[in-house]
Amino acid sequence: MEIGEKIRNLRLASELTQEELAERAGLTKGFISQIENSITSISLDSLEHILTALGTTLAAFFSETSEEKVIHSEASRITIVKEGVKNFQLLVQGATNREMEPALVTLDPGQSTPETEPYPGEEFGYVLKGRVAVILGKRVYNARRGDCFYFSADRHHRLQNIGKGEAAILWVTCPPYF
Repeated sequence: MEIGEKIRNLRLASELTQEELAERAGLTKGFISQIENSITSISLDSLEHILTALGTTLAAFFSETSEEKVIHSEASRITIVKEGVKNFQLLVQGATNREMEPALVTLDPGQSTPETEPYPGEEFGYVLKGRVAVILGKRVYNARRGDCFYFSADRHHRLQNIGKGEAAILWVTCPPYF
């Protein structure tokens, strides 16, 4: 199997668009398309960025069998740019191939995550620092450091920092949604 075809198969198995993969890998959508269609060659550096975004390694990519990655270091996190959010990190690469997707979200005072559309799933969060409002449809629930939230994702929802300092939340979706 050619490299471009294998990347496309991994991307589709992760349920990512070319644009989403490009954003996570720090590349352009056009470049991802050219690689997948074998129009251009790929450098080792770019291949490593793509494979990290897909939650695999060079060794696993080129081997016939793959071993499950158990430890995910801080350095392996993928930062996603979300409007109005100080920091949004995916904690496990390739989580779209799993049952849940964990993220670490940091909000400055007054900041909120973009509103998430309803989807068939569940969400869990643990407030690591600060105070947040969990906004589900028209209802607002307040949570502070040490509190957790758990809800069905069948309503529009978002998180907002309602404290005077930074808020940090461990946020998990099931199935993967970020």
